[in-house]
Amino acid sequence: MNTLSMDASAPNLLRCYWLEAKCEFLRMVRTPSYAIPVLAFPLVFYMMFGILMQHGHDAAASRYLLASYGVFGAMGASLFGFGVSVAMDREHGWLTLKRAQPMPPGAYLLAKLLMAMVFIALIALLLVALAVGVAHVTLTVAQAMQLVAIDVLGALPYAAIGLYIGTRMGARGAPAFINMVYLPMAFLSGLWMPLQFLPAAVRRLAPVWPSWHHAQLALGVAGSTTEGAPWMHVAYMVGVAAVFFTLAARRLRRVG
Repeated sequence: MNTLSMDASAPNLLRCYWLEAKCEFLRMVRTPSYAIPVLAFPLVFYMMFGILMQHGHDAAASRYLLASYGVFGAMGASLFGFGVSVAMDREHGWLTLKRAQPMPPGAYLLAKLLMAMVFIALIALLLVALAVGVAHVTLTVAQAMQLVAIDVLGALPYAAIGLYIGTRMGARGAPAFINMVYLPMAFLSGLWMPLQFLPAAVRRLAPVWPSWHHAQLALGVAGSTTEGAPWMHVAYMVGVAAVFFTLAARRLRRVG
């Protein structure tokens, strides 16, 4: 009898996770203030700096910016997907209502993570299409797939940072604060231009940012020069994710 009950409940549990993820994705797709900038910024910047300014003559620059703007897209989708939406849900009481419902544990956060990953995958695929089709960057199918995978899986530290910001900020302050984190971190990590063109102090501090480590992984797949072993970059990003998820969880337990 117990076995039958467990077997009957398993599909319902999976359906709960699926419906929560589906609703979260539709919610963000139907929010132009999220969907349009998150999708457009990396693509427009790549077209401007990776294609138009190179005139098809500097494949190395287009290759570099393909990797770095994929990381930039992952940052935006994750930081804003968690930071702003969590802050809004807390302020409007939606998070409290979610907790009162008989939903599976973790479904709320997992849905947001999957939503961000879908947006990141779409950004990465579009960037690859522009790079190969317009900028004439040479990539194998394996390289393209690895770039998409690295961009998607690299969402974790930014999702954790965004979640923590969402637990600390109100709905009005969260977007501005996230921009104060998002844009400087992208610049200081060398996502907009190689670090050798920046002051020495910036180059020394670059390894502090998870986006620098993420970019090193992406650049390695794209065939550009990198620093450090891949496992070190992965370990650093996992560590950042663990720290900020822990801080966010403590904050949510105290104040909701």
